[in-house]
Amino acid sequence: MITKDFHIQYVEYSWEEFAMLPEHQLYEVAHQAAVQAYAPYSGFHVGAAIQLDDGRVFWASNQENKAYPSGICAERAVIYYVQANYPGQTIQKLLLVANHESLQTDEPVYPCGACRQVLVEAEERQKSPIEIWMTGKNRVHQVQSCSDLLPLKFIL
Repeated sequence: MITKDFHIQYVEYSWEEFAMLPEHQLYEVAHQAAVQAYAPYSGFHVGAAIQLDDGRVFWASNQENKAYPSGICAERAVIYYVQANYPGQTIQKLLLVANHESLQTDEPVYPCGACRQVLVEAEERQKSPIEIWMTGKNRVHQVQSCSDLLPLKFIL
């Protein structure tokens, strides 16, 4: 038997540091998307913004449903939209914002497991990593690739 472990490398920014970065503009877009989320059951409003290699930005929010599995996370909503409508474009960055009871979460919000798998497959499909920015009121975390968040991905 061999025991192995993972180490995930990420960058942590204070909110003040993050506010000075160009990615803060992506935050503004994701924040507006979160405001438009339909989340009457959980009260957890998530916005996701994607920046393509040509600079275009797209966004989406989570959409809940009384039949819980029928809803969709913001990350999957925006990535599916981009893949369906801009299949030849490379996604460079994805930024997440979450609000609970109209207030931004204190800590960074991370993609759920299903979204991580979808993002890893998007990276494989485009043959390049997607930089992930996860924001919270107190700090912002950034990884170079979604593979960093899902080191043991599902494979066929």
